[in-house]
Amino acid sequence: MGCSFSGLNALYDSVNSGGDAWINENRFRIVRQLGEGGFAYVYLVKELINDSAAGGLAKKLKDSSHVSEDGTYAMKKVLIQNNEQLELVREEIRVSSLFNHPNLLPLLDHAIISVKPTQETSWNHEAYLLFPVHMDGTLLDNAKVMKTKKEFYSTSDVLQIFRQLCAGLKHMHSFDPPYAHNDVKPGNVLITHRKGQPPLAILMDFGSARPARKQITNRSEALQLQEWAAEHCSAPFRAPELWDCPSQASIDERTDVWSLGCTLYAIMYGVSPFEYALGESGGSLQLAIVNAQVKWPAGPKPPYPEAFHQFVSWMLQPQAAMRPRIDDIIIHVDKLIAKFTQ
Repeated sequence: MGCSFSGLNALYDSVNSGGDAWINENRFRIVRQLGEGGFAYVYLVKELINDSAAGGLAKKLKDSSHVSEDGTYAMKKVLIQNNEQLELVREEIRVSSLFNHPNLLPLLDHAIISVKPTQETSWNHEAYLLFPVHMDGTLLDNAKVMKTKKEFYSTSDVLQIFRQLCAGLKHMHSFDPPYAHNDVKPGNVLITHRKGQPPLAILMDFGSARPARKQITNRSEALQLQEWAAEHCSAPFRAPELWDCPSQASIDERTDVWSLGCTLYAIMYGVSPFEYALGESGGSLQLAIVNAQVKWPAGPKPPYPEAFHQFVSWMLQPQAAMRPRIDDIIIHVDKLIAKFTQ
């Protein structure tokens, strides 16, 4: 499955900081933890190059633009407890390795090793995935900061961030068969601020990415899909057909288009267009989504043109067959860029 096995990782001696980790023949010093979730931890690491490393990671990478100038990278470490989790990680590695686009986070290297469970630990494998590091955080991180300051992205930045996400998704949707990301949301969009330029937006986390097109032919398959979506697709950004799937249905990459519409709303206002339902007495997130009941922020002076709201509503068609495809969206966003940015 494209995974490398290396006993060298047994040398790492700290979960949080100060230890070393090996990914194949390259050694990295763990600087600090950046985040965690479930059985996965993300660290800032710095490559330690020695003579035996044969030029280090730079020699191994086909694309020199991915080489860090200061040797720092992001390393995701996954603790694997069973064969099902092992297959999921192998699939994430396989799918991540398919993509090559400036707006999709590249997997630079990876290793999976066997470990012996102890009295304190229950896992039997560890996976190490290496990525470029983006220290400005995610759209979600930025939204939280901007909300406290009561700031908004400029009209131009909203369009440019969104245009980049469209470009990354188009790459995925252009495969034969097309791939869906299945978890497009602000928490999976890395943002890098650049002086005199729009922010760089990069879509990450392909753990839920799968071939997009699926024929549902009976109730059992519909329920299976809903169960899978509940586990892999974040609820406030999940398409209606993944909440309530008919027994006869054609599922395709337009599940991502729904999530993209929600994400455009979130670039503007910091939350999903349906999260208001979570705070209402008797409110139902599922009902709000299935009925596409979008709530726009109140106020006499909206910070964005009405055309943006219409654009979001166009993507949030509850009937998937009525939803635009990524090429249609790109044509439209380019028109908006021409109209609203000089």
